[in-house]
Amino acid sequence: MYCILRLNLYIIINIEIFIIMRCASFFAGVGGIDIAFEQAGFEIVYANEFDKFAVETFKANHKVPIDHRSIIDVQVNEIPDFDVMLAGFPCQAFSIAGYRKGFEDKGRGDLYFELERIFIEKQPQIIFLENVKNLINHDHGKTFESIKQSLIDNGYYIKYKVLNASEYGNIPQNRERIYIVCFKDEKLMSHFQFPSKINLTTKISDMLEDESMIDKKYFYTEKTPFFNKLVEEIKDAKTLYQWRRQYVRENKNNLCPTLTANMGTGGHNVPLLNVQGKRNTIRKLTPRECFNFQGYPKDFVLPNISNTNLYKQAGNSVVVPVIRRIAEQIKKII
Repeated sequence: MYCILRLNLYIIINIEIFIIMRCASFFAGVGGIDIAFEQAGFEIVYANEFDKFAVETFKANHKVPIDHRSIIDVQVNEIPDFDVMLAGFPCQAFSIAGYRKGFEDKGRGDLYFELERIFIEKQPQIIFLENVKNLINHDHGKTFESIKQSLIDNGYYIKYKVLNASEYGNIPQNRERIYIVCFKDEKLMSHFQFPSKINLTTKISDMLEDESMIDKKYFYTEKTPFFNKLVEEIKDAKTLYQWRRQYVRENKNNLCPTLTANMGTGGHNVPLLNVQGKRNTIRKLTPRECFNFQGYPKDFVLPNISNTNLYKQAGNSVVVPVIRRIAEQIKKII
């Protein structure tokens, strides 16, 4: 008699399914948010930006075609389907530098409602928004409450947090921004956490170009009306300064001051330094250095446009490493 033993083999194969989430980017600027989400494994399928100079910089660095019409003119059926809405909607109306007009600032503050028009119809699974810290307190909190209620009324669960680039991006810039993450799925939202603080190991000097290669146009000379005042005050080679119309302000926290779009309106708005410590070596940051202080990749292309526009773009932009870390947190739970 033969005893036949049947051996059932169960082979368990772990198949890791990679889900590539499609993103649509609005008020894309030069594409800082797009870069961050791409670095985290998302795909950009659509981008919209109205400013022609920002469009030029975007085109020099991204493969996705950019829709350069005003968002007001974009019809929802013209936008490809997407899973994630990305938007650093215009912040000047809510910032201190922008005089805090908010929703009353027609053409800037009210553009949030163009986003609302789109997400109501498209119903993306996730919405990511970035803005200035002051959005929370603008108009005694009423503006932010309106935005939150708009999202809640359309079925989104919200988390938001103010993060500083120096604490969450390892970037030596004092830049606080509010980040808003919204999910359609309440369970996903319950699992989402903003990234934790990390040590700042990057120094100001790591952000600077080779001093011997800096063009002379960035240096101040005795022809500058306030040159003697700069010479008198700018002495520490390891820190950055600001000319505040009547006086020099030293940033003693070893951080770059918050870069703003106003850098494009006048040289005195660009941070100053004197790495060589000599009378004739006081200069302002170059556009490339400003983008470095926003955490952009070293190979990010700066097109042949005016420095005025490049400074404005850098100041209007985002800190890429902070947003990449948020995007990675989103990626973990989807």
